[in-house]
Amino acid sequence: MKKIHVFICLVLVVGFVSACAHGPAAPFGGSASPVIDRVLKRGQLIVGTAATMPPFTMTTKGGSIIGLDIDIADYIADGMGVELTLETMPFSDLLPALEAGTVDVIISGMTITPERNLKVAFVGPYFVSGKGVLTKAETIAAIKDGTEINNSDTTLVVLRGSTSQKFVEAVMPDARLYAVGSYDEAVDMVRNDKVHAMVADYPVCVISTYRYPESGLLSVITPLTFEPLGIAVSGSDPHFINWLENLLTTLAGVGELENLHDKWFENGDWLKKLP
Repeated sequence: MKKIHVFICLVLVVGFVSACAHGPAAPFGGSASPVIDRVLKRGQLIVGTAATMPPFTMTTKGGSIIGLDIDIADYIADGMGVELTLETMPFSDLLPALEAGTVDVIISGMTITPERNLKVAFVGPYFVSGKGVLTKAETIAAIKDGTEINNSDTTLVVLRGSTSQKFVEAVMPDARLYAVGSYDEAVDMVRNDKVHAMVADYPVCVISTYRYPESGLLSVITPLTFEPLGIAVSGSDPHFINWLENLLTTLAGVGELENLHDKWFENGDWLKKLP
C-alpha cells in the first residue's frame, strides 16, 4: 500500500514538473529551474556516486550499482519522468564534478558540513550516521573517545576527501594516517594488517564485519560523531532544491525511507552480490 501511495505522489510530481517545464517563461526572461530544464531536455538525471560505500552505494560482482542511495536516485529520476544515469568516480572528485556541472546531483553517503555547504546546497538529511572504527584489535574496538588512539604507534586509514579524514586530522593528529580512494581499499588494509583501524561512517564499519566474517573484524558500535547525510545539489537553483525537499518529505511521510533503511540495514541478502 505504501508503494502505491509513493507512486501516486510521484506521478503528481511529474505532472507538476512537466507543467513548469512547458509553461510560460519565468519572469525577467530567466528559466524557473535551469537544472530541471536541463534534465528534462536531456531525458536523463545524472547522479554522481562513488559506488564503493556499502550499504549506501556499491558495485556488485556483475558490475551493477546498488544501495540505499541508488534507490533514492531511482525515485528522483522516476519523479522527473527521466532515465537515471550514474556517474561513478572517487569520492574526492564528486564535489568538483557537481560544481563543474558534470553531474546534476550527488548521492553518495555525503555528510552535510558547513565547509561543503559553502560551495553547494544540500537536501536532507535522509539518513543520520556517525563516525565509527573498524579494526581487528579489541583494545581499539573498545574506545569511546578518539583521543584514546591518538599516538604515533597507531596507524589509521580513511577515505580521501571525507569527513573521516578531517575528523582524524583534528582529533588524532599524532596517529599515522593513510588516505585512500575507496572503502574497499581501506577495509583490505585492515584485513591484511597494514593498519590498525579504519575510521569511517559507522554503517560502513558494521557492514564490513558482516561482509568479511572470517577476518575477525570488530567495530565500534557507538558513533563518535553526528553525521547527517544529504543530497548535494547546485545552490543556484532554488526551484530544484524545493522539488527535492518535497520529494524527500513525501518518501519519509509514506514510510518509504524507513522501508529503504530496513531493506539495506536489516536484510543482508544483498551482501551475496558483492565481490
